[in-house]
Amino acid sequence: MSDLAPPILASEWLNTPEPLTLEGLCGRVVVIECFQMLCPGCVSHGLPQAQRIAQTFRPQDVAMIGLHCVFEHHAAMTPLSLRAFLHEYRIRFPVAVDMTGERGPLPQTMEAYALEGTPTLLLIDREGRLRARHFGTISDLALGAEIMALVLESTDAG
Repeated sequence: MSDLAPPILASEWLNTPEPLTLEGLCGRVVVIECFQMLCPGCVSHGLPQAQRIAQTFRPQDVAMIGLHCVFEHHAAMTPLSLRAFLHEYRIRFPVAVDMTGERGPLPQTMEAYALEGTPTLLLIDREGRLRARHFGTISDLALGAEIMALVLESTDAG
């Protein structure tokens, strides 16, 4: 995969003073954890792994972002509920609320990335290209190696 990553279409951002853009994060590796707060795999694996990524890598090298992709149980997973969830689970990295879908239940960013479900982890290189999409679980060691390889890539490599 080497296409430019689609933009994050968010209705709201949490844990950040201003909305983030992939263009604004250019020069850093961007890791996006796509989750739903009522998804058991997200709570047990995806989000704890995302927190470890945020704690392990230098913020100037790796930007960790959460993307709350609500495609079911819409009434239960409101931004208000998400705020409480992020507080209770001590999730401090920025989280975007994916914009409601226009053609069905899938939110817009989830559809743009052709995600199969949650948890999904996306890796975007320093130049804004989508380099990996992991649906389900991936080991910390394998993921850490992938992220570090992207961090070490030269920004002028083409």
